[in-house]
Amino acid sequence: MTVTTWAVAVAVAVAVAIFAVGAIGVLTRRNPLIMFMAAEMMWNAAALAFIAYARHYHAVSGQAMAFLIIATAAAEVGIGLAIIVSVYHRRHRLNIDEVSRLRG
Repeated sequence: MTVTTWAVAVAVAVAVAIFAVGAIGVLTRRNPLIMFMAAEMMWNAAALAFIAYARHYHAVSGQAMAFLIIATAAAEVGIGLAIIVSVYHRRHRLNIDEVSRLRG
């Protein structure tokens, strides 16, 4: 196993671990902010995996995809935090069960 292959394997293992922690955070937490941060961890894990495979296959497309993931995550942050602040402003609580019952 060459150094490059070993480095890619380690990067993918770290990406899998980060994605698993993010998935557990989304599934087990009830606070929208914590769920939001866990979802961001999942986005970053996907970007790390794309970069690792791009390095292994000497392709720029993986890095371009990682850039697209980061740009999408930034847009998600802007919209998601605006929604969370708006809900908190109206209800003075952040409970995901109440947010799922919003109408109007």
